[in-house]
Amino acid sequence: MSRVYPFDDAATARAVIDESGTLVEWNEGARRLLGHPADEVVARPAARLLAADTTPPTPTGARWDGVLGLRHRDGRTLPVWLLAHHHTANDGRPGHWLVVSPLDGSGPRGPDDPLGTAVLMQSPCAVAVYDEHLRLRRVNEAMAEVIGLPEEHIQGLRIVEIGGQPQSEELERNMLRVLTSGRPLDVQTYLRTGGEDLAHAWLARMAPISDTAGRVRGVCLAAHDFTENYLARERLQLVNEASVRIGSTLDVTRTAQELADVCVPALADFVTVDLLDPPETGADLPVRLSAPVTLRRTAHRSVLPGTPEAVLKPGHAESYPAFSPQADSLIAGRTIVASVPSGDMTKWLTWHKVRRERVREFGVHASMAVPIQARGVTLGVAVLTRHRRPDPFSADDVLLAEEITARAAVCIDNARRFSRERETALALQRSLLPRTLPHTAALRAASRYLPAARAGVGGDWFDVIPLSGLRVAMVVGDVVGHGVQASATMGRLRTAVRTLADIDLAPDELLTHLDDLVLRLSEEQGGEGSPGEVGATCLYAVYDPVSRRCTLARAGHPLPVVLRPGGRLHEVDLPAGPPLGLGGLPFESTEIELPEGTVLAMFTDGLITSRHRDPDTGRRLLHEALAAYSDSLDETCDRILHALLPSGGAADDVALLLACTQSLPPSRVATWDVPADPALVARIRKEVGEQLDVWNLSTAAFTVELVVSELVTNALRYGAHPVRLRLINDLTTLICEVSDTNHTAPHLRRAKTWDEGGRGLLLVAQLTQRWGSRHTPEGKTIWAELSLLDQDGS
Repeated sequence: MSRVYPFDDAATARAVIDESGTLVEWNEGARRLLGHPADEVVARPAARLLAADTTPPTPTGARWDGVLGLRHRDGRTLPVWLLAHHHTANDGRPGHWLVVSPLDGSGPRGPDDPLGTAVLMQSPCAVAVYDEHLRLRRVNEAMAEVIGLPEEHIQGLRIVEIGGQPQSEELERNMLRVLTSGRPLDVQTYLRTGGEDLAHAWLARMAPISDTAGRVRGVCLAAHDFTENYLARERLQLVNEASVRIGSTLDVTRTAQELADVCVPALADFVTVDLLDPPETGADLPVRLSAPVTLRRTAHRSVLPGTPEAVLKPGHAESYPAFSPQADSLIAGRTIVASVPSGDMTKWLTWHKVRRERVREFGVHASMAVPIQARGVTLGVAVLTRHRRPDPFSADDVLLAEEITARAAVCIDNARRFSRERETALALQRSLLPRTLPHTAALRAASRYLPAARAGVGGDWFDVIPLSGLRVAMVVGDVVGHGVQASATMGRLRTAVRTLADIDLAPDELLTHLDDLVLRLSEEQGGEGSPGEVGATCLYAVYDPVSRRCTLARAGHPLPVVLRPGGRLHEVDLPAGPPLGLGGLPFESTEIELPEGTVLAMFTDGLITSRHRDPDTGRRLLHEALAAYSDSLDETCDRILHALLPSGGAADDVALLLACTQSLPPSRVATWDVPADPALVARIRKEVGEQLDVWNLSTAAFTVELVVSELVTNALRYGAHPVRLRLINDLTTLICEVSDTNHTAPHLRRAKTWDEGGRGLLLVAQLTQRWGSRHTPEGKTIWAELSLLDQDGS
């Protein structure tokens, strides 16, 4: 059978008095006690109910009890014991006092009363017995001490009337469950009882009390103080939370803020984290410190909105004298606990007037300065203060703060080491990448490099390399890994590409040589009997502005994107090729035609690959951003990065190279098929002179004709037919090229005094700005460049 709610409000005299002393509530029990009906006393001053010779009480805390002479309606004076609780409204409204007095607390009814015999009066465990209406019947001495009130005063009151706290209501609801179900129940709560100065953790064990017939007649409540276990569990939980929350990133400021966040409000009401500035030379922080100590505010946190206790803003530095908690803790290398009431901080607060005012304004009473130390180096100090919590810092609080700070110190040190290594790698990376791209007649180019936001600087690189015959090589590569090692490997590969490009290797041959180099680097970095793990991808392209042909090859690299004049955009169908470092696998080249004004986009996979989206979406975003190209390559680079990269930075390095092709008009190129008869070289020389007159380069005719004569004669003598001569005029340089089908490369010879030959190439080298040879599918080409800016009248 279910039990109805058993509370009888008339069994307790209860009244509510607001802050102005006016009665706002008056129940039936109060009418039974003093005879006044509610309509006669509500909305009137409560003091009118006091007897003439009774002095109104002046409570100083949240609870008051005592005997007052009260005026009965019939004129009598009744001495009544009252219990008053002060309630503060959470919504900002004025508080009120709840005043109660029991009307039925007569105690045990007989020797066989189960409610009376259930209490173990001599038990050290705090025990209370409540009847079937959940009104107090008996308490033992231990429970009376916990409550802070004698049994005779509180008999007949409900637990909510005795405790007067929100936790009391929860306890009463659980007692009702025991009363109605007949089953015992354990409840944990954390509250401050009337007999305590500080809140304790309590285990309330509730059990039904039955008579001989088995009928539930009440509830026995036994209270066990398990504060030590509770606090130990809280400390362990806080340490576990700190290990999870602190160090989520390799950012010093973020890690310091996580330390402050973990400590508030679990340990303190206000926490500051101040760190030493790293030396500008990049050296380690000093092992020993001396006052004054300059610290920079890195993070702080408060239980109050806006952190009003703070004197410094994050990022600002301050010098702390020897008598400050910060300096004392750092110099001593241990935790310093101080309190305002004891005078420990008097000298410090007298010296710093602003802090003294803040301490006075917010009621700060305790401070704990914990040095932040890791790997034998002091990084800074965390200062924890209390003003809302009334208790001072205990020895357990110190141990807990040191444990959390030690964990944070390792994370802060790791973040600093990472930042230093990242800055070193970034400086190395920037020193190895081209600061500016060369201006060539073949193309206009723009580039961007962004290091990874969290993983550190990697091995992405790009380059634009001028080649012979106005051709230009473009390369984008990506070394696997991050850090200084990846940057150093990138530098070696970039140097190798420039060297191989200088001897005019075809793109597929260049990647083959580069693959061999990566294999050797892996062997060098490996241990005994095991190779290293150096790997890279690369895309290499050579563009010829005369033929408007572009030859490309790639080694496991993302496909380049081409935007042709008119807005047609597509990826180049290029064989993938294996990544560099696998060894023994072939690479293939592809040749395409690029009309003037074509934009070629080359990039590393960090641009399109992200854990937040699939690569296909990245390619689509790239195509959309590139399709908006108007005329500015720099603006297009920025638009691409803005469209594809998150605001917090990319997860991997990003290298981007955009090139807009240019072409040389046919009128600036002249070609001759050279007859096999050396006697006809003079005729070729004459035709060259006539072409120079057409180009208004007559002043350079003597030098050019001499160079042409030497190169053509050398090809006829040592080369193989057919032989072809080509002159290229880009207005600043005149390029002379002689091609034949012999694959043997020429070389300079040291001619003896009486030798009749052997001085041709030496003469060419002295007359031209630079010269060289390159292999072609048909044979070889010998070329020489003459600067037209040095010629008179040019």
